[in-house]
Amino acid sequence: MAGADSQSLRIVSLNAFGPGFRLVHEFAVRNGHEHLMVVTLPETSRYGASVQPMVTGLPDDMNVLITRKLRAVAAPVIDALRPDVVISAAFPRLIPAEILEIPKYGAINCHPSPLPAGRGPTPQRLIYEGDERVGATVHRTASEFDTGAILAQRIAPLPDDLNGTGLMQSWRTLLSACLDEAVPRLIAGDPGEPQDPDKATDAPFFTEAERLLDLTEPAQVIRRKCAALNVTSPSAQAHLAGATHLITRTDPATSKNSTAQPGTILEEHPDGWTVQTADHPLRLTR
Repeated sequence: MAGADSQSLRIVSLNAFGPGFRLVHEFAVRNGHEHLMVVTLPETSRYGASVQPMVTGLPDDMNVLITRKLRAVAAPVIDALRPDVVISAAFPRLIPAEILEIPKYGAINCHPSPLPAGRGPTPQRLIYEGDERVGATVHRTASEFDTGAILAQRIAPLPDDLNGTGLMQSWRTLLSACLDEAVPRLIAGDPGEPQDPDKATDAPFFTEAERLLDLTEPAQVIRRKCAALNVTSPSAQAHLAGATHLITRTDPATSKNSTAQPGTILEEHPDGWTVQTADHPLRLTR
């Protein structure tokens, strides 16, 4: 038999968002593991109204279980598959003990924050509130959200493409590296490093007020907030030209610095505006 870090594993994943599924599936494929089944939910509203149902983007030969009933329906089906590992990524439900006790080696979760900071449904809130880093963690799944012992963690600077797509790509890269480290540690029986509860912070959902960008703030602050708001689907807003508009991305403007008041429109474009912020002009795409 191959070593514990190279043996072919039987994996069941729980995902409710396409990028979470792809993270686990690509890990399985590149390491020669068998991705037995994905458990998902019938709704995708947690990740934005514009997100397509996850099942529409799955491989044709992927076994899929769509259910809200994790104990009554998912647990017995997973048990029948005899998985070695259960991996969750972008799954907004607590995973019950009836599932956590099934896999031979255990269950792990992928979380896009440097835990214990950023526990909860909106880890990008850390970036919104000022963190200049992108963090990712893979931890043992525990009875409470994002609290299990850490098996791998990566932290990197904010991406050059400081937009929702750029953050998503950064998380994909970091979480892929985390999985490559965490799963061998899990198979080897490594308990991981316990999280320090004194360093834990919560990351609740954004409020409607938080979705409205303040264009009088510095350009980097606006860019960071807009990127965090647009990770799963565009939700950042700005009040311009007498109306509130959805802002899909921001970019440094080619316009020279202006003496105009912060929040002033410097130029209108077919797809947005260049505005003066507290320090530099900023290009907003609607």
